Amino acid sequence: MSSDAPDLRAAYLKDIARSFRNYQALGERAIAQAPDESLHAELDRRSNSIAVVVKHVSGNLRSRFRDFLTTDGEKPDRNRDGEFEMPDRVSRAQILGWWRDGFAAALGAIDALAPDDLVRTVRIRGEAFLVVEALNRSITHTAYHVGQIVYLARHFAGPAWTSLTIPKGQSANAPGDFKSRGLAR
Repeated sequence: MSSDAPDLRAAYLKDIARSFRNYQALGERAIAQAPDESLHAELDRRSNSIAVVVKHVSGNLRSRFRDFLTTDGEKPDRNRDGEFEMPDRVSRAQILGWWRDGFAAALGAIDALAPDDLVRTVRIRGEAFLVVEALNRSITHTAYHVGQIVYLARHFAGPAWTSLTIPKGQSANAPGDFKSRGLAR
């Protein structure tokens, strides 16, 4: 690689951090539109509420990224099954606190990575992954659950919902920024 060529490893780290920040913001913007009484609502008895999904994502991110390079991503103190239980209703502030704590753990670890770290090995439940693989696995998992949060928030907001990206039928009028950030439908 020539000295003036971009370092793809550094570009990847910048992009993965940007992706986590975008999903954090997308989730927060969706949660903001969900009425308080809907944060604990389930569509049916086999589904999860927004609060439960947030609790799970936060627990996952904190477990995976605490001591990211040096300990297994499934921490002994994590109670994954407990993340899907919500015996008591919690406040919107508590839900957002979980959300922000999880993303703070992820982004703190990602921001501390150097390009050469991408080829190091980390473990998740004893299975070896290159750092780049673990990051891809985590962003995919996070995106999956952010999509659930957006879907639920949109459902519960009803006609009061304001599109988080480009509203249906408005793609031709979308500013270039939406398209360049991958937010166009």
